[in-house]
Amino acid sequence: MSGPSSLRFGGLPVRRLASLLLAVALLVPAGAPRGQDMPAQGSELPAAAVSPVAALPDASRFAAAEPQLQHQLAADEMTYGPGHPAVAIRLSNLAFLLSNTERRSEAEPLYRRALAIFETSLGPDDPAVATALSNFAILLQTDNRLNEAEPLLRRAVAIAERTGGPDHPTVAVRLNNLASLLQSANRLREAEPLYRRALAIAEANGGPDHPAVAAGLSDLARLLRSADRLSEAEPLFRRALAINEKNGGPDHPDVAASLNDLAVLLHDTNRRAEAEPLLRRALAITEKSYGPDDPATRKVRRNLRMLQDKLAGSDAQVP
Repeated sequence: MSGPSSLRFGGLPVRRLASLLLAVALLVPAGAPRGQDMPAQGSELPAAAVSPVAALPDASRFAAAEPQLQHQLAADEMTYGPGHPAVAIRLSNLAFLLSNTERRSEAEPLYRRALAIFETSLGPDDPAVATALSNFAILLQTDNRLNEAEPLLRRAVAIAERTGGPDHPTVAVRLNNLASLLQSANRLREAEPLYRRALAIAEANGGPDHPAVAAGLSDLARLLRSADRLSEAEPLFRRALAINEKNGGPDHPDVAASLNDLAVLLHDTNRRAEAEPLLRRALAITEKSYGPDDPATRKVRRNLRMLQDKLAGSDAQVP
């Protein structure tokens, strides 16, 4: 019988396929902040999340993909058997789709089964197991089942450190996922050093202008903002914006997210006139990138409208 290292699927080692096909769901946690809302009149601004669906295919494309994923899963079960890692990959991809179309109760047993297959076929410390743990934990976090999700994320960090070393880029991703959960639980003092360590790993591996550095800066800045440490957060938001503009150009969607983040902070520091042109620019980018009805576009438009209401009265309108 072949060992885990010899298992192949479609010409590639299964371990390699697992890392390629399962990575997407862990990179953007379903509850991770991707921009923030302006507060309603008289309210405090929460560290709310912009739906990551903005960076994914729209709902109709998800729906179109589901039958194909179901067919692929059935075919692989027949070809390789129900306990093969290739089946776990299909299960994870289908679960990811279901999770991102608000069908998390259907996704959960698929994630559980995929995790069990990876553990049995590849061993409990395989990187594919860490990815499966992270994917499942993100679903639990989205359902506010933080106590269940936390040990899965901690185990994923430990696997990444053992398999890649403490400074591997994957460790930064796992640390960021854990920090996001701790921030969701308002355990900011525990989350901050994890964000800082993840940022340091990203800089050491990719250099100071890597996109992962911009993401790490934004995550840390959002935490600082939620802790009312606005003067510390602002230069991080500005640096993230500069990196995103350098890497993707002035009209990249990541630039819009950075503009929105910075505008929210400027609002919080009573510099609303400075915030308005940033939100106008962010809105133009999101409308061009995603269309006028995408959740990310609606979020920025709502922020701009609220800001204009405060600047010019309730009759202000967004063109």
